[in-house]
Amino acid sequence: MQEAIRKTEVLIEALPYIEAFRDKAVVIKYGGSAIVDARKRKNVLEDIIFMSCSGMKPVIVHGGGPFINKKLKKKGIRSEFVNGLRVTDERSLKVIKEVLTRVNRQIVREIRSLGGKAQGLTVRSRVIKAKRNSRFGDIGFVGEITSIDTHKLKELFDRDVIPVIAPFGMGRDGKTYNVNADLASASVASSLGAEKLALLTNVDGIFRDRNDKDSLISTVGMRQVRNLIRRGIIDTGMIPKVMACVSALKKGVNKIHIINAGLSHALLLEIFTDEGIGTQIVKSKRKKR
Repeated sequence: MQEAIRKTEVLIEALPYIEAFRDKAVVIKYGGSAIVDARKRKNVLEDIIFMSCSGMKPVIVHGGGPFINKKLKKKGIRSEFVNGLRVTDERSLKVIKEVLTRVNRQIVREIRSLGGKAQGLTVRSRVIKAKRNSRFGDIGFVGEITSIDTHKLKELFDRDVIPVIAPFGMGRDGKTYNVNADLASASVASSLGAEKLALLTNVDGIFRDRNDKDSLISTVGMRQVRNLIRRGIIDTGMIPKVMACVSALKKGVNKIHIINAGLSHALLLEIFTDEGIGTQIVKSKRKKR
């Protein structure tokens, strides 16, 4: 009986959030180690299906770095990064297209097996428009996003279908470009005017001291982010993620969540409970969860 009462209390706590976020778009960037582990993947996808069933409009933008690295290594192709962007020559692009298309199909298949509705959007879907990124010299077929076809996404929303986007950009030159998944998710969220952008990572959030588990920063304002970067609190691979978040906030996304996908049902805990579990980035620190 006590367990039944506890479950009821959880539902009551979630109810205001379910009502507030009904019909709101939420973009989930999904990649890293959480996409490799079958148990973690099931937890994440169950959360996203719950969000869809509760009236939210979730969109998945996935990566596949661990799979790509493994395949490139197997083929003897060296992985190289410049400012967080994977240098992509023709051989690398072929591998990336093959791997991400396979990952996309797997995610869609697993959502459907769990009772959800999903549609994969890969190269042929042309949801992401891009041009060659030349900001950091010649890094090959790396795309800078120019626009997002939100019409296709909204058509899927109308049918209660979860869009699953592989981060490929199609150029006006007819070429396919590899797009960073963090940047792609931020662009999709901005273009949709999403309520939230959730970045699923392998860390619990942003810590003032990474060696102190009690130093998790629950909420950080957009203006504080650069200060945290200057102080070295946000560094290395987290910088491009966080700067993508700041860009999304400036363009109208309401809140960003950085969440450890390794925690059981982390998305639901962050979005549908009063305390949350990760770090949220907001326009103003005065905003509450």
